Amino acid sequence: MGNKKYLLCLTIHAIFALLHFIVSDAVRRPAVRPPSGRQGKWLLLRNNTGVVAMHMTLTHENTVIIFDQTAAGPSQYRLHQRFNGSQCNTRSRNDLKDGTCYAHSVEYEIHGNNLRPLRLVSDPWCSSGSFLSNGTLMQIGGHGRGSKRVRYFRPCGNHQCNWQQSTRSLSDSRWYASNQLLPQHDRVIVVGGRNAHSYEFVPKLHCQDKSFNLPFLHDTNDADGGGNNLYPFLHLTPDGNLFIFANRDSILFNYRRNQVLKSFPRIPGGGSRNYPSSGSSVILPLEHSDKFQKVEVMVCGGAASGAYDAAADGRFLRALDSCGRMVITGNNHKWSMENMPGPRTMHDMLILPTGHILIINGAKRGCAGWQNAATPSLKPYLYNPKKAAGERFSVLKATKIARMYHSSALLLPNGRVLVAGGNPNNKYTFSKVAYPTELRLQAFVPDYMDRQFDHLRPRNVTVDYGGNSTGVAYGRQFTIHFLLGRRPGKDVEYSVYAPPFTTHSISMNQRLLKLRCQRMRRDGGGLMSAVLEAPPSPNVAPPGYYLLSVVNAGIPSLSKWITFINA
Repeated sequence: MGNKKYLLCLTIHAIFALLHFIVSDAVRRPAVRPPSGRQGKWLLLRNNTGVVAMHMTLTHENTVIIFDQTAAGPSQYRLHQRFNGSQCNTRSRNDLKDGTCYAHSVEYEIHGNNLRPLRLVSDPWCSSGSFLSNGTLMQIGGHGRGSKRVRYFRPCGNHQCNWQQSTRSLSDSRWYASNQLLPQHDRVIVVGGRNAHSYEFVPKLHCQDKSFNLPFLHDTNDADGGGNNLYPFLHLTPDGNLFIFANRDSILFNYRRNQVLKSFPRIPGGGSRNYPSSGSSVILPLEHSDKFQKVEVMVCGGAASGAYDAAADGRFLRALDSCGRMVITGNNHKWSMENMPGPRTMHDMLILPTGHILIINGAKRGCAGWQNAATPSLKPYLYNPKKAAGERFSVLKATKIARMYHSSALLLPNGRVLVAGGNPNNKYTFSKVAYPTELRLQAFVPDYMDRQFDHLRPRNVTVDYGGNSTGVAYGRQFTIHFLLGRRPGKDVEYSVYAPPFTTHSISMNQRLLKLRCQRMRRDGGGLMSAVLEAPPSPNVAPPGYYLLSVVNAGIPSLSKWITFINA
């Protein structure tokens, strides 16, 4: 009898312990309620891109530039002849092993689902990029002899354009560096890199221009963790200064005066957020309602302390599941923390036309680097920044393809998200490894692109520049036209989006602005006209190409290219 009472007591204690665990976990974790039937879908676009999408970016010609390191040896896109014109002999053992007989960069045509090879002269492994105001991609740094190189790709409609390499070099080697397009003079600031605790400007105004030391990068360097301040997060603020986040710390930096204006609080929690811990970051959408003056930064995921060394021993530590939000304008700075539905590292964060944040790709354990991670994150998360804390995350439809180290994702004008890449091996390896080289090309289709919402979707968006065919000047009004099947409500929004250069979980230069609508009228036959106001200055939106979307009741149009210019 005594034994029965003892067992009953143990059972009761176990039940209370279990209930306590469930309740405490519910408090610690966000409430995740996947919307029924609204989880999106996956499409397989191509079985083989030929080249790993270590780097990927969208051009205003509706093509995507995909490229990998040249040091990985032969890719899966074999060339009939080298770019210097000499033939590649498929019967020659030497040519079959010669990396110059294979493409390491391709241009993907979205509408035709086609590929064409591009020439790379130097190795862009772990490099950075920004688009100039005319749509030219400036691509910077890399590995080995490519670490000081500057490359350009000017998109064209006749498919004859190719990579060009500048004769001028960088001051410092830039491997795992980040860059940000600046508001003035089509210049880019390049920050950091392995063993490069400095920054510099490209192009240089004078031959004698050099790099500038940045003590912040010395202070945030974790020598035992592979750096953990590589690929720092950069965000341009409306006052023309630069927010720089590295490892766990961040500053507001006046790059014109080489002066740190402000040091922000350290993001709470352990672990690190930058490469090789590889969290990700975005600026939340900038709003016309506050004249684009409020800037809030979000940083999500990363790796646990010691993850880099542990991975070398075959132990893959649980990644971070925390996200932090902080307003970096004004004078009151505090990280507001919340948890994702699960741990994540090496993921991409993309701003959708709705203003929601898509978190996609990555792994649940380990960190970046060759064979340094395990357990792929197959389910994307959707984050709604306007909802209350604890209700912002939802879990979307899972993919069946692991997208871990050296994978990328991009938002396309057709509303889809292009997903490609994945190669935790130092060569193209397709067997006898846990995670083979991945060359399949997918599209994740958000639920709002489903046909059931077509009755709400604005269609046939066109931009009227008002006599200036080159673009819209800052602060000026311009008109757009679109078709809408039913009378619009009060929740029609107009967003413009700067497509990023994506690599290693960082989306450089990504930003979304919600524009002011001065007036809207119905012209008959479902045709609508809206007079919008361009951003007030290049500090808010640097000159160049943006994707314009009309969002009606949460359902976006297909996007239309628009350019903002200095008058």
